[in-house]
Amino acid sequence: MRTIFFGTPEISVPALEALAATTEVAAVVCQPDRPAGRGLTLKPPPVKLCAERLGIPCAQPEKIRTRQFVQWVQAQQPTVAVVLAYGHILGPRLLAAPQQGCMNLHASLLPRYRGAAPINWAVVGGESKTGISLMQMDEGCDTGPVFCQRATPIGPNETAGELYERLGVLAAEVIRDDLPRAVTGQLEALPQDDEAATVAPLLRKADGLVDWTGAAGPIHDRVRGMTPWPGAHTTLDQKRLRLLETRLGARDGEHGPPGTIISIDDQGAEVACGEGSIVLQRAQLAGKKALPAIELHRGRAIAAGTRLGTEK
Repeated sequence: MRTIFFGTPEISVPALEALAATTEVAAVVCQPDRPAGRGLTLKPPPVKLCAERLGIPCAQPEKIRTRQFVQWVQAQQPTVAVVLAYGHILGPRLLAAPQQGCMNLHASLLPRYRGAAPINWAVVGGESKTGISLMQMDEGCDTGPVFCQRATPIGPNETAGELYERLGVLAAEVIRDDLPRAVTGQLEALPQDDEAATVAPLLRKADGLVDWTGAAGPIHDRVRGMTPWPGAHTTLDQKRLRLLETRLGARDGEHGPPGTIISIDDQGAEVACGEGSIVLQRAQLAGKKALPAIELHRGRAIAAGTRLGTEK
């Protein structure tokens, strides 16, 4: 089987390694190098570095909906193209370029969480499980028929970043065990139930804002789902406070105005929510380093009675 791989970030690397071990990878396609860091030095994406290590040619086109690029893909004579977190939408001509089209490894249990950020929104949504879906791509957004799914539980305190790493490994398992059966017709692609579909839109920084009037469970889930990016945040004395690690508190009902710190000890700062409480374990003030909540207390940044999420 001769393949082309489309992917860009770290989650795509295990799948590319598995594809290289089980098929002839004609080429890899990823997004161009982007400026990063304070010096805005061009940084290659993880998939490019992996392709170089494996000795596979790597293309980084700025535009993929061109006749020249479609012809280039056809010239590679791929049996199938495999896509995982590439970052661009493939047009109809490109989808039809490989002999058996393009197959996508989507990081959700479709039709749930179609879109750009399925891992984050599954955690924000308080889901107890997610997984990888192998689907035949069509012109819609993650709407194609599904060959197979592999599920994995989401831990009650697991962050999107931690789940991201595990799903990358699970995608590699799908490449090794399920992709060959999908290509050879041993797996039937079944249509999705569009009525059961939910969406997972591209993340914005504003999505990380915590509303303390909500219940403790959804607030904890938002902190987990927005870690590491864009980061859950609130305000403390007109400064942004990034919430890095939380746990559900033991209190039920209301305990003062939402956002009020009820108590602080070595386990963290317990914060009142609209219902229940969460324990803030680690946080980071703008321009400062990340610290345990007890260290913020010792540095007099927070204290019992401090209210988060309000402006003085």
